[in-house]
Amino acid sequence: MLSARQLNRATLERQMLLRRQRVGVVDTVRRIVALQAQSAASPYLALWNRIAGFDPAELDAAYAVRAVVKATLMRVTLHVVDADDYPEFHNAMQSRLRAARLADPRSITSGGRVIPIDQLLSPLAQFAAVPRTDAELADRLAELLGERNRLVWRAVRTIAPLHHVPTGGPWSFGSAPSFVAARSKHGAGAPQESVRQLLLRYLHGFGPATAQDCAQFTFLLLPDVLGGLRSSPGEVYELPGPDGETFYDVAGAPLPDGNVPAPPRLLPMWDSILLAYAKRTRVVPAQYRPVVFRRNGDVLPTLLVDGYVAGVWRVVDAGVEATAFHPLDEAQWEGLAAEAAALLDLLRERERTVYRRYDHWWDKGLPAADVRVLPVP
Repeated sequence: MLSARQLNRATLERQMLLRRQRVGVVDTVRRIVALQAQSAASPYLALWNRIAGFDPAELDAAYAVRAVVKATLMRVTLHVVDADDYPEFHNAMQSRLRAARLADPRSITSGGRVIPIDQLLSPLAQFAAVPRTDAELADRLAELLGERNRLVWRAVRTIAPLHHVPTGGPWSFGSAPSFVAARSKHGAGAPQESVRQLLLRYLHGFGPATAQDCAQFTFLLLPDVLGGLRSSPGEVYELPGPDGETFYDVAGAPLPDGNVPAPPRLLPMWDSILLAYAKRTRVVPAQYRPVVFRRNGDVLPTLLVDGYVAGVWRVVDAGVEATAFHPLDEAQWEGLAAEAAALLDLLRERERTVYRRYDHWWDKGLPAADVRVLPVP
């Protein structure tokens, strides 16, 4: 019988948040499965939280040689994944990527005619054999269609096997996207098998998990999730969890005791552990969810104390402003101060004002038991 704290510690262990480890960037990305990447800075900060001696130049280099790639995948949003995982992940997500974009009739019809979406993918991929800007690809699509159609381009850009191309700046990707066609999809089999492989990878990185958790992480339909889990005899097993729920896991994956100490962390916006479960209480206390998860989809950078979200942070002129939602003891504040000092060292070489555009959430007011600027001189 799994306890709630054991589930929490399993997540932290598999996501490399119980201790920083000396592991390379590519191996880390593979181990933790995927990094949500709407903000170009977030994958860097996520890896800094997990890798001992993290050098952001290593991620720059991995992007440059496409050892890790940034693309639209799970939850129909941008993720950074191991390049070797991309073909299976993209194949597994095709049905949901298509559903998300082609449900709008304007994406598949124009002037009373049906637009042959699938016939557009190959010539666009050929055109993107070398890096192309968003505008160049939109122009090429207009040539193929004989007209400009923003919604068709949005659909094709989501469905097609395209990777984002590094464009420079402190976090490798600027505001104007460029794309390049994915390398050969060799290795990706039938969609059902790709779904099964994606679910196995998810359990290795985030398990134990319920079928609903798997669906939340991917946006795959629940019947497809259950089919994938149940088609893996000998690889996936069931075990009971809190409230009588059925959890799934993979043999040999770590299940630490719920009393294992968890160090403080300053998680980036949209960190994967906040988004990987149907029940967010695995990491986020229920009363804090409306504060951390904003209605427009923003997920604020959080303080992790004893394995659970205890507040939020932002960079201000004097340092890192930490807003605790409940009282913390002095040892916990000292741990957060050490993290803040290390974070400022990282940002000093990249972007001192990271996430500054999201300060308006603080202006609207946050629950605060204590607010401190860290590190304290």
